[in-house]
Amino acid sequence: MTTWEDYGERVCAGGFPLALQREGASRARWFDDYVRLSLSRDVAELAPRLRQAAVLPKLLERLAAQTGQLLNVTAAADAVGMDASTAEGYLRLLEAVYLVRRLPVWGKTLRSRVGSHPKLHVVDSGRAARLLRVTSAKLAGLDPSTLTKFGHVLETFVVGEMLKQLSWLDAAVDVGQWHTRDGDEVDLVIETEDGDVVAFEVKAAGRVPRADLKGLRKLREALGGRFKGGYAMYTGQGSYTAEDRLHIVRIDRLWASQ
Repeated sequence: MTTWEDYGERVCAGGFPLALQREGASRARWFDDYVRLSLSRDVAELAPRLRQAAVLPKLLERLAAQTGQLLNVTAAADAVGMDASTAEGYLRLLEAVYLVRRLPVWGKTLRSRVGSHPKLHVVDSGRAARLLRVTSAKLAGLDPSTLTKFGHVLETFVVGEMLKQLSWLDAAVDVGQWHTRDGDEVDLVIETEDGDVVAFEVKAAGRVPRADLKGLRKLREALGGRFKGGYAMYTGQGSYTAEDRLHIVRIDRLWASQ
């Protein structure tokens, strides 16, 4: 049985083999060194004449605070004293060295009120947790701020693991996230070349009330027969079907066989 503590350790450790070989302060230093080298060496190779290179670490921290959320470049730029157009260029550099990724909007033509902003995810949940100073020890203290951050990092973990597994497929798929101006959202949408769609919502909770299926339900209604299944992934113990084509699934099924 996977406990809350197990989830905290798994997600905060991330997926880098060299990080997984370490624990505690040693792992934290490894993440710090990785980020520092990426910013000082890899970014410098791509943009040797970067004028505000010293601001990059602060910008990355501000962007990391948006992991698992709709991207707001302007807010991150304002926080570090940079104009939004410059920050957008720096964001592209951070994407190029695989520190962050944008998850695009899916289904823009589905209905008029579909949102237009991508979501941001730090590449690797362990790196995200380190940038946000989220640790399994802090999670054990049940601090509300830490739990909120962990919810976003957990979404980043699930999306990252799903994207890894999708890369093994022979057939191409289209991936993105779906949200509307009315507040409905689905964290990950996968569409095959034939137009079939499966969708995933991530919940950092041990139960999934019916209200938490609202986004998946709206997407099912909008797609009709193209919608093949929606999955609310959570930290509880059971997996079951909640209603037509909507299922509740343990997050640990991403790595556990049972």
